[in-house]
Order: sequence, then structure tokens, then C-alpha cells
Amino acid sequence: MPIYAYKCESCGAAKDVLQKISDAALSDCPACGKPTFRKQVTAAGFQLKGNGWYATDFRGAASGAAATSAPATESASAAPAAGHGCGSDCSCA
Repeated sequence: MPIYAYKCESCGAAKDVLQKISDAALSDCPACGKPTFRKQVTAAGFQLKGNGWYATDFRGAASGAAATSAPATESASAAPAAGHGCGSDCSCA
């Protein structure tokens, strides 16, 4: 269940309340009793960590550098493969 932060607009009393998402928002202040108890906007209290999350997938420079610096296995003077008429620059052979 999420924890919601509430603050009274009249007396300034603040309280964190453990509620279900489906529960109705509180409106009466427990300190002064006035109907000015409002839910506050707060930051999320969790962080996604571990393998499989975008923030950790492409962080290292080694993963991108390895793919771009791979040596070529065919020379430019190699003949095209049989059935391929694309020339000596072909990488589909």
C-alpha cells in the first residue's frame, strides 16, 4: 500500500498516511478538525535497479566501441559469393 503525505491548510499539521489506492482521500485534519486536510504531491519512493532497466543497459562505453571497432574479415578484392551479383563490397557472403 502506498504512503500518502497530507498537510492541513489551516493549522499546518502534516501527517503520512498508509492507504489503499482505492480509499477516499482524507479531508478532516486530525489536529484542528477543519476540513482543510489536503494530499500533497511527493516524489516516488522507489528506484528501478538491476539488469534489464534502460538506465543500466547502455551505461558503459565498451559496449558501443566493441561493435564499431570490429575488424573486417573480407578484403576489398574478394570475389562475390556465388549467386550474389552485388560486387566486392558485399557483406552478405
